[in-house]
Amino acid sequence: MRKYLIPAAALIAIAGGTVVIAQAPAGVPGTKDVAKVTGGTYKVDGGHTQVVFAWDHMGFTNNMGTIAEPTGTLTLDKANPAASKVSVEFAIANLRTGVTKLDEHLMKADFFDAAKFPTATFVSTSVKPEGASGAEITGNLTIKGITKPVTLDAEFYGAGTNPMNKQENVGFVATGSIKRSEFGMGYAVPVVGDAIELKIIAGFQK
Repeated sequence: MRKYLIPAAALIAIAGGTVVIAQAPAGVPGTKDVAKVTGGTYKVDGGHTQVVFAWDHMGFTNNMGTIAEPTGTLTLDKANPAASKVSVEFAIANLRTGVTKLDEHLMKADFFDAAKFPTATFVSTSVKPEGASGAEITGNLTIKGITKPVTLDAEFYGAGTNPMNKQENVGFVATGSIKRSEFGMGYAVPVVGDAIELKIIAGFQK
């Protein structure tokens, strides 16, 4: 079973040594009811979409960062879910670890070389539905001008109409992993981990 990363904003309860991620409370507009999802084209809700990434630091700690405010589109085909498509672009400048010096280093040539490669993109190439609310999404991830195939395990989180803007919303959570060295970012491997665990919180508006 893949490890799920807990984003800093998540509400958690710890009881008897077990960590539980709180679910949306009853009465909110979004519900985990697939019937609420309608087909069509959605745009990424940049204010509620982020990638949480984690890496091993010298075997001492498992550190995290985020990249937020992407742009992109999702096309949902309810009649044929396998025909659905997603395309997302992230600005590397939106990356944050909470450590200023580390953020500055990550922008340099050892890592993202953001001045030369300011964006990262993911474009799906296939969607395989799994059960009533899951999917395996394979696509091309491009970082630092290097494109590699990546597979994400996605799970439907909720759908409904936002009462503030009257727009249909749908959300998913996806997990996966990559090796940073495959994207030209092998600095300090293996002392600092090569494997990067990903959790994507993805929101879309129609």
